[in-house]
Amino acid sequence: MWRGLISSIQFLTIIPCGHTQHFEPRGALAFFPICGLLVGGMLLLADTVAGIFWDPAAAAVVGMVTLVVVSGALHLDGLADTADGLYGRRGPDEALAIMKDSRIGSIGMVAVVCCLAVKWAGLAGIEVQRPVWLLLVPAFARSTVLFGIWLLPYGRPEGGTAHTFFQQTLRLRDFWGLGLLLALTFLLTGWGVVWIGAGAAAWVAVVLAYYRFKINCITGDMLGAMIETTEAGLFLLIAAASQAA
Repeated sequence: MWRGLISSIQFLTIIPCGHTQHFEPRGALAFFPICGLLVGGMLLLADTVAGIFWDPAAAAVVGMVTLVVVSGALHLDGLADTADGLYGRRGPDEALAIMKDSRIGSIGMVAVVCCLAVKWAGLAGIEVQRPVWLLLVPAFARSTVLFGIWLLPYGRPEGGTAHTFFQQTLRLRDFWGLGLLLALTFLLTGWGVVWIGAGAAAWVAVVLAYYRFKINCITGDMLGAMIETTEAGLFLLIAAASQAA
Protein backbone atom coordinates (compact mmCIF):
# COMPACT_ATOMS: atom_id res chain seq x y z
CA MET A 1 0.00 0.00 0.00
CA TRP A 2 2.71 2.46 0.97
CA ARG A 3 4.59 1.56 -2.20
CA GLY A 4 1.59 2.79 -4.17
CA LEU A 5 1.71 6.15 -2.39
CA ILE A 6 5.44 6.45 -2.95
CA SER A 7 5.04 5.54 -6.63
CA SER A 8 2.35 8.21 -6.97
CA ILE A 9 4.60 10.86 -5.44
CA GLN A 10 7.48 9.76 -7.67
CA PHE A 11 5.40 10.13 -10.81
CA LEU A 12 3.49 13.35 -10.06
CA THR A 13 6.11 15.35 -8.17
CA ILE A 14 9.84 15.93 -7.89
CA ILE A 15 9.86 14.98 -4.21
CA PRO A 16 12.59 12.34 -3.67
CA CYS A 17 11.13 9.27 -1.96
CA GLY A 18 12.78 5.95 -2.72
CA HIS A 19 14.05 3.97 -5.67
CA THR A 20 12.23 4.12 -8.99
CA GLN A 21 12.79 0.41 -9.64
CA HIS A 22 10.05 -0.26 -7.07
CA PHE A 23 7.50 1.77 -9.04
CA GLU A 24 3.98 0.28 -8.98
CA PRO A 25 1.74 1.87 -11.63
CA ARG A 26 -1.51 0.20 -10.54
CA GLY A 27 -1.00 1.13 -6.90
CA ALA A 28 0.09 4.65 -7.84
CA LEU A 29 -3.14 5.43 -9.69
CA ALA A 30 -5.33 4.84 -6.66
CA PHE A 31 -3.16 7.27 -4.70
CA PHE A 32 -3.28 10.10 -7.25
CA PRO A 33 -6.00 11.99 -5.29
CA ILE A 34 -4.00 11.55 -2.07
CA CYS A 35 -0.83 12.76 -3.75
CA GLY A 36 -2.87 15.72 -4.97
CA LEU A 37 -3.63 16.58 -1.35
CA LEU A 38 0.11 16.57 -0.66
CA VAL A 39 0.62 18.99 -3.56
CA GLY A 40 -2.26 21.09 -2.24
CA GLY A 41 -0.67 21.15 1.19
CA MET A 42 2.56 22.48 -0.28
CA LEU A 43 0.60 25.11 -2.20
CA LEU A 44 -1.21 26.12 0.99
CA LEU A 45 2.08 26.41 2.87
CA ALA A 46 3.62 28.57 0.13
CA ASP A 47 0.51 30.77 -0.01
CA THR A 48 0.46 31.22 3.77
CA VAL A 49 4.09 32.28 3.88
CA ALA A 50 3.76 34.54 0.82
CA GLY A 51 0.66 36.15 2.35
CA ILE A 52 2.79 37.44 5.21
CA PHE A 53 4.85 39.58 2.84
CA TRP A 54 2.65 40.34 -0.17
CA ASP A 55 -0.92 41.04 -1.22
CA PRO A 56 -3.11 38.22 -2.64
CA ALA A 57 -2.16 38.99 -6.25
CA ALA A 58 1.55 38.59 -5.57
CA ALA A 59 0.97 35.61 -3.28
CA ALA A 60 -0.94 33.97 -6.15
CA VAL A 61 2.20 34.17 -8.29
CA VAL A 62 4.18 32.40 -5.58
CA GLY A 63 1.50 29.71 -5.36
CA MET A 64 1.43 29.25 -9.11
CA VAL A 65 5.23 28.89 -9.27
CA THR A 66 5.08 26.41 -6.40
CA LEU A 67 2.72 24.18 -8.39
CA VAL A 68 5.04 24.31 -11.38
CA VAL A 69 8.13 23.49 -9.33
CA VAL A 70 6.54 20.68 -7.31
CA SER A 71 5.37 18.93 -10.49
CA GLY A 72 8.65 19.55 -12.31
CA ALA A 73 6.57 21.30 -15.01
CA LEU A 74 5.63 17.80 -16.24
CA HIS A 75 1.95 18.59 -16.73
CA LEU A 76 2.65 21.96 -18.37
CA ASP A 77 4.91 20.22 -20.85
CA GLY A 78 2.06 17.82 -21.58
CA LEU A 79 -0.33 20.74 -22.08
CA ALA A 80 2.05 22.38 -24.56
CA ASP A 81 2.54 19.16 -26.55
CA THR A 82 -1.19 18.44 -26.55
CA ALA A 83 -2.04 21.92 -27.83
CA ASP A 84 0.57 21.62 -30.59
CA GLY A 85 -0.68 18.19 -31.63
CA LEU A 86 -4.44 18.63 -31.46
CA TYR A 87 -4.69 22.14 -32.85
CA GLY A 88 -5.90 22.28 -36.42
CA ARG A 89 -7.16 19.57 -38.75
CA ARG A 90 -4.55 16.88 -38.31
CA GLY A 91 -5.11 13.15 -38.43
CA PRO A 92 -4.41 10.97 -35.39
CA ASP A 93 -1.01 9.75 -36.62
CA GLU A 94 0.25 13.27 -37.34
CA ALA A 95 -1.10 14.60 -34.04
CA LEU A 96 0.63 11.82 -32.08
CA ALA A 97 3.90 12.43 -33.94
CA ILE A 98 3.78 16.15 -33.12
CA MET A 99 3.08 15.47 -29.45
CA LYS A 100 6.06 13.12 -29.32
CA ASP A 101 8.37 15.90 -30.55
CA SER A 102 10.18 17.44 -27.57
CA ARG A 103 10.12 20.88 -29.15
CA ILE A 104 7.34 23.30 -28.16
CA GLY A 105 5.53 25.21 -30.90
CA SER A 106 3.83 28.59 -30.80
CA ILE A 107 0.39 27.09 -30.07
CA GLY A 108 1.80 25.12 -27.17
CA MET A 109 3.43 28.22 -25.73
CA VAL A 110 0.20 30.19 -26.03
CA ALA A 111 -1.70 27.38 -24.28
CA VAL A 112 0.76 27.36 -21.37
CA VAL A 113 0.63 31.15 -20.96
CA CYS A 114 -3.17 31.20 -21.08
CA CYS A 115 -3.44 28.34 -18.59
CA LEU A 116 -1.07 30.03 -16.15
CA ALA A 117 -2.94 33.32 -16.54
CA VAL A 118 -6.26 31.64 -15.72
CA LYS A 119 -4.67 29.85 -12.77
CA TRP A 120 -3.22 33.10 -11.43
CA ALA A 121 -6.57 34.87 -11.76
CA GLY A 122 -8.27 32.07 -9.86
CA LEU A 123 -5.68 31.93 -7.09
CA ALA A 124 -5.77 35.70 -6.67
CA GLY A 125 -9.56 35.82 -6.49
CA ILE A 126 -10.32 33.13 -3.89
CA GLU A 127 -11.33 34.78 -0.62
CA VAL A 128 -13.86 32.47 1.04
CA GLN A 129 -12.36 29.31 2.60
CA ARG A 130 -9.13 29.99 0.75
CA PRO A 131 -6.95 27.48 2.68
CA VAL A 132 -9.48 24.71 2.12
CA TRP A 133 -9.74 25.20 -1.63
CA LEU A 134 -5.99 25.53 -2.11
CA LEU A 135 -5.65 22.16 -0.41
CA LEU A 136 -8.41 20.42 -2.37
CA VAL A 137 -8.21 21.68 -5.96
CA PRO A 138 -4.85 20.05 -6.85
CA ALA A 139 -6.27 16.74 -5.60
CA PHE A 140 -9.36 17.01 -7.80
CA ALA A 141 -7.19 17.94 -10.79
CA ARG A 142 -4.98 14.88 -10.38
CA SER A 143 -8.00 12.63 -9.87
CA THR A 144 -9.04 13.33 -13.46
CA VAL A 145 -6.25 11.04 -14.67
CA LEU A 146 -8.23 8.04 -13.41
CA PHE A 147 -11.11 8.82 -15.77
CA GLY A 148 -8.83 9.47 -18.73
CA ILE A 149 -7.19 6.07 -18.27
CA TRP A 150 -10.52 4.34 -17.61
CA LEU A 151 -12.47 5.74 -20.56
CA LEU A 152 -10.01 6.08 -23.45
CA PRO A 153 -7.43 3.69 -24.96
CA TYR A 154 -3.75 4.53 -24.86
CA GLY A 155 -2.48 6.08 -28.08
CA ARG A 156 1.09 4.74 -27.94
CA PRO A 157 1.02 0.92 -27.70
CA GLU A 158 4.72 0.88 -28.58
CA GLY A 159 5.46 2.61 -25.27
CA GLY A 160 5.44 6.04 -23.70
CA THR A 161 5.47 7.96 -20.42
CA ALA A 162 2.05 6.68 -19.29
CA HIS A 163 2.19 3.24 -20.93
CA THR A 164 2.48 1.29 -17.68
CA PHE A 165 -0.78 2.77 -16.37
CA PHE A 166 -2.78 1.19 -19.21
CA GLN A 167 -1.54 -2.38 -18.88
CA GLN A 168 -4.42 -3.34 -16.59
CA THR A 169 -8.06 -2.26 -16.74
CA LEU A 170 -9.13 -0.04 -13.85
CA ARG A 171 -11.72 -1.44 -11.47
CA LEU A 172 -14.08 0.30 -9.09
CA ARG A 173 -11.83 -0.32 -6.11
CA ASP A 174 -9.08 1.70 -7.80
CA PHE A 175 -11.21 4.81 -7.20
CA TRP A 176 -11.10 4.58 -3.42
CA GLY A 177 -8.76 7.58 -3.22
CA LEU A 178 -11.31 9.71 -5.05
CA GLY A 179 -14.01 8.53 -2.64
CA LEU A 180 -11.82 9.59 0.27
CA LEU A 181 -11.26 12.97 -1.36
CA LEU A 182 -15.00 13.50 -1.82
CA ALA A 183 -15.63 12.60 1.82
CA LEU A 184 -12.94 15.02 2.99
CA THR A 185 -14.36 17.75 0.76
CA PHE A 186 -17.81 17.24 2.28
CA LEU A 187 -16.38 17.48 5.80
CA LEU A 188 -14.52 20.70 4.99
CA THR A 189 -17.00 22.46 2.71
CA GLY A 190 -20.38 20.81 3.26
CA TRP A 191 -22.38 20.83 0.06
CA GLY A 192 -19.53 22.64 -1.70
CA VAL A 193 -18.50 19.13 -2.71
CA VAL A 194 -21.47 19.04 -5.08
CA TRP A 195 -20.58 22.01 -7.22
CA ILE A 196 -16.82 21.46 -7.26
CA GLY A 197 -17.43 17.82 -8.14
CA ALA A 198 -19.92 18.82 -10.82
CA GLY A 199 -17.53 21.41 -12.22
CA ALA A 200 -14.67 18.91 -12.41
CA ALA A 201 -16.90 16.21 -13.92
CA ALA A 202 -18.31 18.56 -16.55
CA TRP A 203 -14.84 19.69 -17.61
CA VAL A 204 -13.49 16.14 -17.76
CA ALA A 205 -16.47 15.10 -19.90
CA VAL A 206 -15.82 17.96 -22.33
CA VAL A 207 -12.08 17.25 -22.56
CA LEU A 208 -12.48 13.50 -23.03
CA ALA A 209 -15.19 14.01 -25.64
CA TYR A 210 -12.83 16.34 -27.49
CA TYR A 211 -9.99 13.83 -27.26
CA ARG A 212 -12.26 11.08 -28.59
CA PHE A 213 -13.41 13.27 -31.45
CA LYS A 214 -9.90 14.34 -32.44
CA ILE A 215 -7.88 11.11 -32.20
CA ASN A 216 -9.99 8.60 -30.23
CA CYS A 217 -7.23 7.87 -27.71
CA ILE A 218 -5.20 9.47 -24.95
CA THR A 219 -1.50 9.86 -24.09
CA GLY A 220 0.55 10.94 -21.12
CA ASP A 221 0.75 14.46 -22.54
CA MET A 222 -3.03 14.61 -22.81
CA LEU A 223 -3.41 13.42 -19.23
CA GLY A 224 -1.07 16.21 -18.14
CA ALA A 225 -3.15 18.71 -20.09
CA MET A 226 -6.25 17.48 -18.24
CA ILE A 227 -4.57 18.09 -14.90
CA GLU A 228 -3.45 21.61 -15.78
CA THR A 229 -6.70 22.78 -17.36
CA THR A 230 -8.85 21.25 -14.61
CA GLU A 231 -6.73 22.89 -11.93
CA ALA A 232 -6.90 26.29 -13.62
CA GLY A 233 -10.63 26.00 -14.31
CA LEU A 234 -11.52 24.96 -10.76
CA PHE A 235 -9.51 27.79 -9.23
CA LEU A 236 -11.32 30.25 -11.49
CA LEU A 237 -14.72 28.70 -10.71
CA ILE A 238 -14.12 28.91 -6.97
CA ALA A 239 -12.87 32.49 -7.29
CA ALA A 240 -16.10 33.44 -9.09
CA ALA A 241 -18.17 31.78 -6.37
CA SER A 242 -16.06 33.52 -3.74
CA GLN A 243 -16.66 36.94 -5.26
CA ALA A 244 -20.39 36.25 -5.50
CA ALA A 245 -20.66 35.14 -1.86
